[in-house]
Amino acid sequence: MKKSPKKTFKKLPPQQEKILWEADTELPFSGTYCNFKEEGIYLCVGCDHPLFSSEHKFDSRTGWPSYYQPISSNAVKKTEDRSTGFLRTEIICGQCTGHLGHVFNDGPPPTGLRYCINSSALFFQKK
Repeated sequence: MKKSPKKTFKKLPPQQEKILWEADTELPFSGTYCNFKEEGIYLCVGCDHPLFSSEHKFDSRTGWPSYYQPISSNAVKKTEDRSTGFLRTEIICGQCTGHLGHVFNDGPPPTGLRYCINSSALFFQKK
């Protein structure tokens, strides 16, 4: 289902628009930030809202950037996703509501969560 952006701060390439506003998913191991190791902050590509810190990133070996927690309590929101026929928890930007990915209960301590995020939904800001 196509989403309507609350506010679009910049024009995005078609691939990023499709992921952010149509809840598409990039192919595993194809994203820029999958094996990315630099220190800094990951922002929403649609509105520059801070989402995740490199301090919380881990290698989940799933093919998508994974984090065990967002950077703050208002960074992301969770919504119900039944688009595949079974219930998943979708992660959207806490500011513009763009689709980021999904969260699963198979992550490492201390949270036990794995925020599985599309690289195309992110913009990296170096520390």
